Amino acid sequence: MKKSTALALLLLFGYCAPNSYATTFKVASLSPSGSAWMNAMKGGAKEIKQRSEGRVKFKFYPGGVMGDDKAVLKKIRIRQLHGGALMAGSLSKFYADSQIYNSPLVFKNFNEVDYVRAKMDQKIIDGFEKGGFVSFGLAEAGFAYAMSKTPLTNSADLKQRKVWAPSDDKASLEIIRTYGITPIPLAIPDVLAGLQTGIIDTVAVSPIGALALQWHTQIKHITDIPLMYTYALFVLEKKAFYRLSDNDQALVREVMTKTFTKIDKQNRQDNIAALKALQNQDITITAPSEAEQAAWNTKAKLAAKNLIESGEVSSEIMEEFLLHLDAFHSQQASTLSE
Repeated sequence: MKKSTALALLLLFGYCAPNSYATTFKVASLSPSGSAWMNAMKGGAKEIKQRSEGRVKFKFYPGGVMGDDKAVLKKIRIRQLHGGALMAGSLSKFYADSQIYNSPLVFKNFNEVDYVRAKMDQKIIDGFEKGGFVSFGLAEAGFAYAMSKTPLTNSADLKQRKVWAPSDDKASLEIIRTYGITPIPLAIPDVLAGLQTGIIDTVAVSPIGALALQWHTQIKHITDIPLMYTYALFVLEKKAFYRLSDNDQALVREVMTKTFTKIDKQNRQDNIAALKALQNQDITITAPSEAEQAAWNTKAKLAAKNLIESGEVSSEIMEEFLLHLDAFHSQQASTLSE
């Protein structure tokens, strides 16, 4: 073969320009089409397509058309999809310590959340990447509150309730069992029907989650305790992502990290607005007494201990988390004393 012909073939197949072919990432989400979350991700995808000159594109499957998080992960495994916008709990098997933020009642307010996340978010992102998924930041889903058909203030009342638990979230199942409850696992798309038919009567969900998934139409009461801090991630399967050139990898990281930072901030404002909207729907918000709050906290400490003993989170990550939380409280006390 002539040298000129060989060179032409190498150029044709991209040998001299590796990873220059177009890549389309297929990404699924439970977020409905037209939601702020989907609009932001599509905006980021548009910017990436333009700046990569069409080399990197995204095709989104919103509204749960690809199934719940468990189904999406299965489709990623068989390479029908490349990624998804998923709740952190469903990804725990790829990095178990990512559940540290989900420990019950460890956060009391958003000031604590912001301080600890500034110290630990990168560890979680790095952990997922080692586990096989590239993430572009954490998006706050908000505090999950107990929402029920009848009033619920005492943790002991939970034993008489039909309590939902995510079917693919082992940490949540472990936490719920600590309260003496036999949870009813359901996939997220099945929860609304479960509430309508009476299979379940109590859920733990953030305000924006309750509105977006229409669960608020079936509940009448909210217990004013931030049971658990929840968050979601947009992840791409690592091997698929690493097929991009270094420059395109850097571009996707830059744009999608920027996008998720915006989503993270917007979700907090949306949760505040959603809680007010729920009150306007004649849903009653009830604060437990100090004694009842103490009972919730006692059970929460036992649940956190059980998470470590069961191997759902490591004692090392819990120690690091508590050190950051103690540092925040010390800083606050020092500020107040000045």
